[in-house]
Amino acid sequence: MKVTPTAIPEVLVIEPKVFGDARGFFFESFNQQAFNEATGLNETFVQDNHSRSAHGVLRGLHYQLQQPQGKLVRVVRGAVFDVAVDIRKSSPTFGQWVGVELSEDNHRQLWVPPGFAHGFLVLSESADFLYKTTEYYAPAHERCIAWNDPTMGIAWPALGTEPRLSSKDQQGLLFQNADCFA
Repeated sequence: MKVTPTAIPEVLVIEPKVFGDARGFFFESFNQQAFNEATGLNETFVQDNHSRSAHGVLRGLHYQLQQPQGKLVRVVRGAVFDVAVDIRKSSPTFGQWVGVELSEDNHRQLWVPPGFAHGFLVLSESADFLYKTTEYYAPAHERCIAWNDPTMGIAWPALGTEPRLSSKDQQGLLFQNADCFA
């Protein structure tokens, strides 16, 4: 696998080696030993999640203040613009974001470390989004930052319409009012 740091070095783009021919393709979507060796991380994943979303759905920006989750995310059908925001006050990249297109065609995965808010926007007709987490979902500790916070200035791809949000995501706080990590 190929591992490429983003503008925020702890957020990694992971590209598996894909073997393809006229019949289709094969790749190892996850191998603990290969992941640890390629990334230099020693994470344990405890939960796998699968979401399906329609075009224009924006989920996020989510994080858990306690039991912070590291996430290894990928798309198996469709395409999304995936975003990670550093919300660690002690970090030199505090308040900065990175965005990467993940799709069924590019097979990319994104490692979003604990201490980051995470969200994605569906670019295709629909998308199946998979993620492995390093901590269990803890709804009592979940927080949400507004996707369109002006101080962060995330450059979401234009859709021609406003993104579709859940009622929870419509209540996202401005970054300046959000609980962050030390």
